[in-house]
Amino acid sequence: MTPAPPARPLRIALLGSRGIPARYGGYETLLEEIGVRLADRGHRVTVYCRPRYTRRDEREFQGVRLVRLPTVATKHLDTPVHTLLSCLHAGGQRLRGNRYDAALVVNGANALFVPLLRLSGLPHALHVDGIEKRRAKWGHLGRAVYAVSERLACRLPTVLLTDAEVIRQHYLARYGTPSWMITYGVEPRPPRTTGVLDELGLNPREYFLYVSRFEPENHPLAVVEGYRQVGGDRPLVMVGDAPSAQRYIARVRDRADHRVLFPGAIYGEGYRELLSHSLAYIHATEVGGTHPALVEAMGYGNCVVVNDTAENREVASGCGHLFRVAEPASLAAALEAIVEDPSAARRAGTAAARHVAETYNWDRVCDRYEALFHALATGVGRSSTPAS
Repeated sequence: MTPAPPARPLRIALLGSRGIPARYGGYETLLEEIGVRLADRGHRVTVYCRPRYTRRDEREFQGVRLVRLPTVATKHLDTPVHTLLSCLHAGGQRLRGNRYDAALVVNGANALFVPLLRLSGLPHALHVDGIEKRRAKWGHLGRAVYAVSERLACRLPTVLLTDAEVIRQHYLARYGTPSWMITYGVEPRPPRTTGVLDELGLNPREYFLYVSRFEPENHPLAVVEGYRQVGGDRPLVMVGDAPSAQRYIARVRDRADHRVLFPGAIYGEGYRELLSHSLAYIHATEVGGTHPALVEAMGYGNCVVVNDTAENREVASGCGHLFRVAEPASLAAALEAIVEDPSAARRAGTAAARHVAETYNWDRVCDRYEALFHALATGVGRSSTPAS
């Protein structure tokens, strides 16, 4: 039998994030990881970037073309203004004779702008992440926007994209809308140094780690309250920040005792150092699909202590401990159990790393995205919606 010819290289646009290289969060890391891999496979990939997160002289990153467009850098306008301009630019490529074959738009709030891609004939997927209307950080207007966006996401994009089975089932049960489900990924890269540990005065396997934006639905306050009930002198390292939540962050700091360290946001090699050497990782988020920080912590072999939600249970898959953010004593009990039997924590971390290597591998994730983009480019669209 004659082998099938290889699929042709595609021209792919990635929109809706702050841009790459990743200097902020999960969406940025997602686009960097799949964008670079797709470029390595011969595809022409473009990522749309915001000025605050990409330098003016950065026009290319590891084979990925970068397009910087302006925005209004405020909490509520940053994402919609930049995505509006990005969709107009991406759609306008057709008029310039350089049309994209497929596009990915991240963030469910951007559902309002995907008709601009449809009008230009550009097939696209909308990545909706979790159930954003439930996030405590949004006021009434923000939640209303996300509630409308959730409904629009079922109607406007060529393909709806989810990253967790719980979220896929939510859209299917509530709206009857199928979706492609493609998980997040991780590729553990052992750190070469221990510079951040040295700066913070930390010893390997003798500290707890929490990493997240300091926003109410991520429950840093509940973590601090639970940790206050834990005996001993092992530090709790609270990594993260949130520029628009300074009043809330002040409350978290006020409730922390002297053992809690607040080094701010840490990325790259320093972040990998902390993940590679912690005694256990605490994950307290309540809203979202597949949380990147949890996947990464497991990939680096951490025993995880996770808030008991359906999304978190799906990712943790029985590795580590569960607690309830409404009951600080449940977090304290989980941390005390780890202190009493650190060898059990190491075994749980090994199991977590093994599970993530099998389920959340970036190369396999990229395979699925590549299949999605080929389906979009060839007009398959909603008729092909694999669950994994």
